[in-house]
Amino acid sequence: MSDQSAGRPARNGPRAPRSAEARRRQQDILHIAMDTFAARGYNNASLAEIADRVGLTQAGVLHYFRSKSLLLTSVLELRDETDIEQLGTERPRGLEFLRHLVDTARRNTEREGIVRLYAVLSAESVTDAHPAQTYFRDRYAGLRAFVTDAVLEACELDDADREMAQHVANAIIAVMDGLQVHWLLAPDAVDMVVSTDLVITSLLAHLAPGHFAAPA
Repeated sequence: MSDQSAGRPARNGPRAPRSAEARRRQQDILHIAMDTFAARGYNNASLAEIADRVGLTQAGVLHYFRSKSLLLTSVLELRDETDIEQLGTERPRGLEFLRHLVDTARRNTEREGIVRLYAVLSAESVTDAHPAQTYFRDRYAGLRAFVTDAVLEACELDDADREMAQHVANAIIAVMDGLQVHWLLAPDAVDMVVSTDLVITSLLAHLAPGHFAAPA
């Protein structure tokens, strides 16, 4: 069967480029949009600025991404692809997943642009009708579930303790997100790796003192 849809815009996604040059240009747009959204937020960033930086007209950008909101969604998907590549083919479980969160904090110290993008857009997404609101709501729901399961597995608890494990998961996620903001404002004063490790270790020791010792 011939692929007659090649190069046409997907119903809910960006246009599929036909050539290597078009793919390169589409990636250029994504990376410049990522920098622009991170610096200005979605609402204050303009397609005109993105187009000017990439050397296209606004119509040229819209040829690849049919709307500004679709461009934002594509930028967030690109960010997720980076995380998935770091995670590998299988999601770690239990204590290994919680150690992965500490490793994530370590990697984040080397990718300030992605951290700024996440911090700016996640905060901005709570505003009315923001195009990334569903993305962040779903992302947090999935992350809470992953961390809750990891806490239960690491502490060898059963489902009867799920509510407390959810509270622990919420605390871990909140600390990591808050640390990112503090680190962006004062990188020399904040060690995200040490703080994340300390919080996770302390919470595990509180929840399962028989398995984990409180940090000295």
